Amino acid sequence: MDTILLLLFGVVWFVFAYIWYGNIIKKKVLNISNQNITPSHSKEDGVDFVPTKPTILFGHHFSSIAGAGPIVGPIIAYAYFGWMPAMLWILIGSVFMGAVHDYTSLVVSIRSEGKSIVEIAEKSISLKARTIFGIFVWFTLILVQSVFADLTAKTFVEQPSIVLPTVGLVFLAMSFGYFVYRKGFNLVIATIISLIITAIFIYLGQFYQIVLSYQTWLIITLIYSFVAAIFPVWILLQPRDYISMYILIIGLLVAFVGIFFSATPINGPMFVQSNSPIGPIFPMLFITIACGAISGFHSLVSSGTSSKQIDKEQDAKPIAFGGMLTEAILALLVLLMISSVLIWDPQNLSTSEFTFQNMFKSSANIVFGAALGKTLESIGIPYIFGMQFGILMLNAFILTTLDTSARLNRYIVEETIGSKLKGIFLNRYFATGIGIVVAYLLTLGSGYKALWPIFGTSNQLIATLALFVVSSYLFGVKAKTWYTLIPGYIMLVITITALIYQTFWMYLPKSNWILLGVSIFLLVMALIIAYESSVKIFKKR
Repeated sequence: MDTILLLLFGVVWFVFAYIWYGNIIKKKVLNISNQNITPSHSKEDGVDFVPTKPTILFGHHFSSIAGAGPIVGPIIAYAYFGWMPAMLWILIGSVFMGAVHDYTSLVVSIRSEGKSIVEIAEKSISLKARTIFGIFVWFTLILVQSVFADLTAKTFVEQPSIVLPTVGLVFLAMSFGYFVYRKGFNLVIATIISLIITAIFIYLGQFYQIVLSYQTWLIITLIYSFVAAIFPVWILLQPRDYISMYILIIGLLVAFVGIFFSATPINGPMFVQSNSPIGPIFPMLFITIACGAISGFHSLVSSGTSSKQIDKEQDAKPIAFGGMLTEAILALLVLLMISSVLIWDPQNLSTSEFTFQNMFKSSANIVFGAALGKTLESIGIPYIFGMQFGILMLNAFILTTLDTSARLNRYIVEETIGSKLKGIFLNRYFATGIGIVVAYLLTLGSGYKALWPIFGTSNQLIATLALFVVSSYLFGVKAKTWYTLIPGYIMLVITITALIYQTFWMYLPKSNWILLGVSIFLLVMALIIAYESSVKIFKKR
C-alpha cells in the first residue's frame, strides 16, 4: 500500500472536515458569538483565569490533550490488530466523535463560567451524577498519572541520553514564561531562541547522560507533576506547552518530508490474524486508540484549563475542533511510519532497524523514536539524532499530560469535596498530593502496558459521559443535540462492552484483584451515570 497516498488522503480529509463539519457544529449547534464574555475576562485572577493569545492557548491545549495517547495508542493497536482498522477508526472517529466532543465541551464550559464538565453535570443532570462523575474522573486521572509516570521513568532508564533535553526543557520553559510574561520579551525571538537551545540540549544529551534507577525516576517524575500542578499557569504550564507545540510541529513536518522522500510502502500487516492478549478487535480497538480518535481527557482539559484562558468564543473552533484533528493527523502519521519503516520480517537487525516483534518488548517511546529516526534518515538526518528527537517529542507531551492531569485532579477535589467540607480539601497542596500518592501506589503493581487497557476504557467512558452532559445542556437551551447524543450512545456500547470483557475475561481469570476491583468500580459508576443522563435528557425532551 502506498504510504504517501494514504497520508495525503488523510490530510485532505481532515482539512475538509474542519471546514465542513466544524462549521455545522459552530453554527447549527453552538451558535458561537464573540458578544459573550468569556471567564478569562469576567473572573480574571492571574493564576487560573488568564486571557491568552490564541496561538499560545492552542499550544497549551494541544500539548495537554495530545500527551502520549496519539502515539502510544496507534503503536499498540497496530501491533495487535493491524494498520487498516486503526486507520479507519482514526479517520472517522476523530471527526464525528472526537472533534465534536472537544469543541462542545469547551464552549459549554465557557458558557458555564469556566466550570469543569464535572460541575456542569450537577446543573445539567443531577447532584448524584455530579458526585459519581467526579469520583470517576478522579480515578481516571490517577490512571493517567500512573501510566505516563511509569512510561517516563522506563524511558529515562532505557535512554539516559534523553534526560538532559527533557529536564532542560522544563527550566527553559520557566525562563520563557518569566521573560515573555513578566518582562515583555518579544514572543517570536523568544520562540526561536528556545528552539535553538532545545536542539543544543538534544546534542549534549548524547555526551552527558544521567543514569538513575527506575524507582528514583518514578518518584522524581511524580514530584515534578506535583510542583507543576500548583504553579500559576504562566510560569510553566503555558510556556512549556507552547514550546512543546513547536517541537511537535517540527517533528510532524520533518516526518512528512521523510515519508515523501523515503516513499517506503507499508510492509506491515493490514490485519493481524491472531488472538490479541488485550482482547478482540471489538471493542478493544476503540479504547486502545483513544486520543487519536476520541478521548474523555480532552473534555477535562477543555473545561478544566482551556475554558479559563480562552479570550473569545471565536477562538474555540481552531483550538478545540482544530486541535483534535491535528492530533488525529499525528496519530495517522505515527501509524504510517511504524507500519512502513519498521521491519515486519526480522532479518539482520542493526541499530537503525526495529522489528514488529520488538514492539511487544520495548516502551512506546523507543518504538516511536526508532520509527522517526529511520524516517529522517531518508533526508540526511543521522538516525541517533532523529531517534532522540522523537523520544523528546513524546516525553515532552507525557510530562504535559502528567502535570495537567494533576492540576485537573486538584480542581476536582476543590470543586467537589472542598466546596462541601472546606478545610484541608481546599488546600491546593493536599488536593494535588493525595492524587500523586495514589498514582504512585498503583504503579507499584502494574506497568503501563498492563494499565493501558483499563486506562483506555475509563478514558473513553469519560468521553461518553461528557457527551451526555453536553447533550443535556444543549437540551436545556433548546439547541440541536443529536450531533452529540448519537456519538454518546455509540461510545457507551463500546466502553461498557470493554469493561465487561476486561472484568470477566482478563482480570478475573488472572486473579489481578487490583485491576479487577477498579474495572468493576468503573463499570457500576458508568451505568449509574448513563441511566441518570438518559432519564434527564429524555425527560427534558
